[in-house]
Amino acid sequence: MPFNSQKRLDPSQVEDRRGRGGGTAIALGGGGIGLVVLLVAMLFGINPADLGNPGAQPSTSGQSAGSTVDIQQECQTGSDANEREDCRIVGFVNSIQDYWSAEFADRGASYSPATLVLFTGATQAGCGYASAAVGPFYCPRDKQVYLDLSFFDELRARFGAQGGDFAQAYVVAHEYGHHVQDLIGVLDAAAGSRDTGPNSGAVMTELQADCFAGVWIRNATETGYLTEVTDAEIAQSLDAAAAVGDDRIQQQSQGYVSPESWTHGSSEQRQLALRDGLQSGNMDTCDTPGWTP
Repeated sequence: MPFNSQKRLDPSQVEDRRGRGGGTAIALGGGGIGLVVLLVAMLFGINPADLGNPGAQPSTSGQSAGSTVDIQQECQTGSDANEREDCRIVGFVNSIQDYWSAEFADRGASYSPATLVLFTGATQAGCGYASAAVGPFYCPRDKQVYLDLSFFDELRARFGAQGGDFAQAYVVAHEYGHHVQDLIGVLDAAAGSRDTGPNSGAVMTELQADCFAGVWIRNATETGYLTEVTDAEIAQSLDAAAAVGDDRIQQQSQGYVSPESWTHGSSEQRQLALRDGLQSGNMDTCDTPGWTP
């Protein structure tokens, strides 16, 4: 998945907060149900403050070793994205937002860019303080995406994903899928729903974001940032989607599966939704979910 080495990157779309102490963070975890809440929170939640763990206690996050690199200076071209992980994230963000800007324009609408915030440990978001434990998330209150790069290590070590550059691309594209939902009013419509289960509004919202991620992947090379997307890279994205299915997480964490508590969808559902977008390349196919096995 090489980036076009001559393509200019726009690092202004990414804010680098790495190495800054996060202060008091939302703490999720513990044992039993608390552990399940923590693991579900790591599945790309929209708003970590809305997870509603009644046992949550504030914690203090100290200064992390963090970044000493100025990505505004270091991430200038596709060549930089081919060599550095943080510049690769910049490249993905640029490509994703370039695609959605053009798609919205084709539909007579205007796309408002969302900044991706890189952080370590914990950070302040419009949705409250969030720790790295909640995983990547989109905050509709400040319309920004938040990402601690250590999540990609967790994706491999804890969730058993094979990893790879396009597993990262899928994660970022999923979160920007939530931003697209926010812009078209889907998140507002789903905001009041607290239902769970395979066919719940919460699951359908997450699966649509997966489908939107697939739509971008199908059209990624047309943005000019990526020279190609191979079958192996598509397999990486599908593997990552399966690795964070509710059923797989529950089996690993508690030894059994409880579909009635799903909030993000099963491994099969997530792969089906991602494949939908990959095969069609058209966001309209994501409007009528058909991802329930």
